[in-house]
Amino acid sequence: TKTGCFSTGTGERSIFRSLGLPEPVREYKFHPTRRWRIDWAWPEHKLAVELEGGCWIRGRHNRGSGYLKDMAKYNALTLMGFSLLRFTPQQWRSLEAHRTIQEWFIEKNLIR
Repeated sequence: TKTGCFSTGTGERSIFRSLGLPEPVREYKFHPTRRWRIDWAWPEHKLAVELEGGCWIRGRHNRGSGYLKDMAKYNALTLMGFSLLRFTPQQWRSLEAHRTIQEWFIEKNLIR
């Protein structure tokens, strides 16, 4: 299926699997009191991945209030011990994002 600008179906999961990555959690609610969610997360490894839409069209993430809300969310995530990787939809579609996620796992000696 498609949500916004990226796939969320079995195709994504097979890409993660083919790269030797553990299964991520989609739309992970990471904060105990806020309704914040992260696009993809590996909670047991404290890795969060966000896809930033609208970078060329002044979307929600680029306008003042949206930008400030994202900063608060990302700072809270970091204070909770998560690493955050951020990507554009183009990086996601080209699989550049997936390879970077794989690199993160390799650097942490979590996969080979």
